[in-house]
Amino acid sequence: MSPSNLTSTELKRLHREWRRRASARLSIGLDGVQGPFNVGAIIRSAAAYQAEHLWLTETATGPDNAKVDKTALGTARYLRTARVVDAGALADAARTSGYRVVGVELAAGAVPMHELDLRGDVCLVVGHEDRGLSKAALDSFDSFGFLPQLGRVGSLNVATAASIAMYEWARQQWNAA
Repeated sequence: MSPSNLTSTELKRLHREWRRRASARLSIGLDGVQGPFNVGAIIRSAAAYQAEHLWLTETATGPDNAKVDKTALGTARYLRTARVVDAGALADAARTSGYRVVGVELAAGAVPMHELDLRGDVCLVVGHEDRGLSKAALDSFDSFGFLPQLGRVGSLNVATAASIAMYEWARQQWNAA
């Protein structure tokens, strides 16, 4: 039998099957991410992984930006969004909502994402495109993970890194089920 595209009904069944395997909650934090196309791509990935909440620091571009909305393709409606002063307030809000706060950052003490325990309710936070996570984030998050890279490039686009981190969170939920 040769491969063929799934019908709309088959696709819905496939996604429902995978959703059943992950009972934990995911949320996303943006610590100063400013590029509207990056923010839109992160929102779209977050909606695809059924993230419940999006926290934005004051310096992050929000979903009300026209370029964000164009890239997100209207998926921001699936996330509850809140604006906070800084990464410390983001961490407090996420913890109050029952999440562990994990920064995605090439930082001292960071663990490869696939070795970091991401099972359970997690808020993944990414930082500014050039500067990464703020000092407030480094001082207040529960743990930090990085994405090991094989090539000569030292870092990934922030939207790509966020998407990979979301997938790793989901993969660990599926393996725990």
